[in-house]
Amino acid sequence: MKHPVAEANEESLFGSLSQSEFYSHHSVTHNSEFITNSRGLKLFIQWWSPLPPAKIVGVVCVVHGFTGESSWFVQLTAVHIAKHGFIVCAIDHQGHGFSDGLVAHIPDLNLVVDDCISFFDSFRDLHAPPSLPSFFYAESLGGAIALLITLRQGDSAPRRPFDGVVLNGAMCGISNKFKPAWPLEYLLDIAAFFIPTWPVVPTRGSLPMVAFKEEWKRKLAIASPKRPLMKPRAATARELMRVCRELQGRFEEVKVPFLIVHGGDDVICDPACAEELYRRSTSKDKTLNIYPGMWHQLVGEPEENVEKVFGDVVEWLRTRAEKTTVDGGA
Repeated sequence: MKHPVAEANEESLFGSLSQSEFYSHHSVTHNSEFITNSRGLKLFIQWWSPLPPAKIVGVVCVVHGFTGESSWFVQLTAVHIAKHGFIVCAIDHQGHGFSDGLVAHIPDLNLVVDDCISFFDSFRDLHAPPSLPSFFYAESLGGAIALLITLRQGDSAPRRPFDGVVLNGAMCGISNKFKPAWPLEYLLDIAAFFIPTWPVVPTRGSLPMVAFKEEWKRKLAIASPKRPLMKPRAATARELMRVCRELQGRFEEVKVPFLIVHGGDDVICDPACAEELYRRSTSKDKTLNIYPGMWHQLVGEPEENVEKVFGDVVEWLRTRAEKTTVDGGA
């Protein structure tokens, strides 16, 4: 089954189909609603399920990246995964997509981690019996969020552990090719203190231009009415740098099974940091796929590359879901 991005064009995610026709064509159902978090913000959530007679083999919780959302390219990947037997759910982070909050502003990622844990726990309680394995599919900053969720302990940890994580272009470290030029990186603390919400942090290229290799997909990314194209806000940029440092200091604590898929020519999230996570992690089930020549947004590659990457993703999820089910029933 091809990734649904093959049917999109530079004007529409769904190609020539309406949204409802698109879901019907791919034999999935779709639902969405708003929830209110502990800070009073309304957050947009949605989920996709395969239609009968497909057998449900697991739940996949999707975590999007910085300036991303669950309703654009991520939605196409969610549908692709759902078609292979998974219930797939996603949430728009504060300030992203259809959720409340200052646009693209995340001064404290721990609050976003809290939101994700709360929603994914509630969703699994409602839609997935404990015997059904659950996984993360996480892109870019979402990869950092997913890893931080798996590292949570005590009362703030998820009520049920996750059985694996797919890390697509995970933000384990921001590439020097994208960071602000010296000495601006070292002035972030000052800027974040005095002008925390100002979009003043210069980066070496705009995200869509350096993330999507195919031009028509780049145009489609920019066409999203919910994708901000401004520079990162000062406090947000500082927080992203801080989170990278925190994760790099905790790679040995990562024990969850994981698959890394990462473009070798990613100039946003450094593939060398993903390789370091693979080397230092103490997980007994870890796979590293660095794809030479590919960019940050792997869905933005030519069709042959997209099918290779997401074929690997689906195969990994299906294999782990089946193994977890067999082991759990033994």
